[in-house]
Amino acid sequence: MLTPDAAAIERVFRDEYGRAVAILVRHFRDIDLAEEAVQDAFTTALVRWPTSGVPPSPAGWIVTTARNRLIDRLRREASREDRHAQASVLYAAPSNPFPDPDETDASDDSVVADDRLRLIFTCCHPALGNAAQVALTLRLLGGLTTAEIARAFVLPESTMAQRLVRAKEKIRSARIAYRVPREAELPDRLGAVLAVVYLIFNEGYAATSGERLVRDELCRESIRLGRLLRELLPGEPEVLGLLALMLLVESRRAARTTADGDLVRLTDHDRSLWNRELIAEGLMYLREALEHQRPGPYQLQAAIQAVHSEAAAAANTDWPRIVWLYDRLLDVSPSPVIALNRAVALAEVEGPAAALTIIDQLALDRSHLFHAIRADLLRRLGRAGDAAKAYDEAIARSENTREREFLRRSRDALTLS
Repeated sequence: MLTPDAAAIERVFRDEYGRAVAILVRHFRDIDLAEEAVQDAFTTALVRWPTSGVPPSPAGWIVTTARNRLIDRLRREASREDRHAQASVLYAAPSNPFPDPDETDASDDSVVADDRLRLIFTCCHPALGNAAQVALTLRLLGGLTTAEIARAFVLPESTMAQRLVRAKEKIRSARIAYRVPREAELPDRLGAVLAVVYLIFNEGYAATSGERLVRDELCRESIRLGRLLRELLPGEPEVLGLLALMLLVESRRAARTTADGDLVRLTDHDRSLWNRELIAEGLMYLREALEHQRPGPYQLQAAIQAVHSEAAAAANTDWPRIVWLYDRLLDVSPSPVIALNRAVALAEVEGPAAALTIIDQLALDRSHLFHAIRADLLRRLGRAGDAAKAYDEAIARSENTREREFLRRSRDALTLS
């Protein structure tokens, strides 16, 4: 067996962190303790695995090690006064760290049977603000770093760190129970849950940092959660819209990178590589969602992706239709990021000058995508010097190796034109 290096262990961390935390939270009812125990287990793996090798079941090893560490800690810290309370927690912890997913607590009539989906709904408690719900769940379930979450929210890292700390303090001070919501409570938490699943998917499809452009495990996990949500709430159009959106975007993944992992623009995709089965499934869910005649943000975003999916070639894309859909999306969910994406589509209809006028009014200076799009528009306008400066701004703000390489090639190509 090859000796694993830190990168290999990091991949296991990315794949299994959320699952391990979810299992421990379910049985020990303490987010901080669960997260610390899982982190300790991975620290132990960094020491042991390079010499002993990766175990046959890395996920089982991590959960078992974390669970044992947590039990040992509770035993050490239990005082005479709370020894009985701590003992009840220990004996409540299952001997099997991977219980049957169909197993439910006798005192809980929840319809949520999946540990990770269970934890998402738990974190999305109405006592927490929507942004805090999403940020905390991304940290716990997606295993995203504070910096990655901050970039997803287009916020400084220090601000996001404070937000995560406040969310955990709120859970403790408000004594929010780590219980699964009853069926009647699920709709009130759905908005935050959908946002979490979509942000996990986005991080998987366009990783904000690291050596890989795509993190397959996050794409798979978010689609899996989307399918579970559809089973849980089959008549909810936004659930169907989100699942359709993810499937339509996922269908293009094989064409999104070269054999060496380099980024390929959507307009340059080899569309023969698109997964037609995923496209058909996504379009089916989108049609089912639109039949409810309650269009929401995810349905509209899925409709935009459907227009791309139905174009046999980039030149056949119905850009006026996409602009119209973005206008509807801005009506129901106004945001500078959506306005930025609309400007990209507008450039194909009215030209780069019209799009540049719009994006120069957006407060997105911390976003590398903002500068990358601006650079491309300037390039198309023949303003090579300004485009090069914008590319430099984008490169400075991107922490993904593949994206930086793509941006550098685009900038360097300016001198050849």
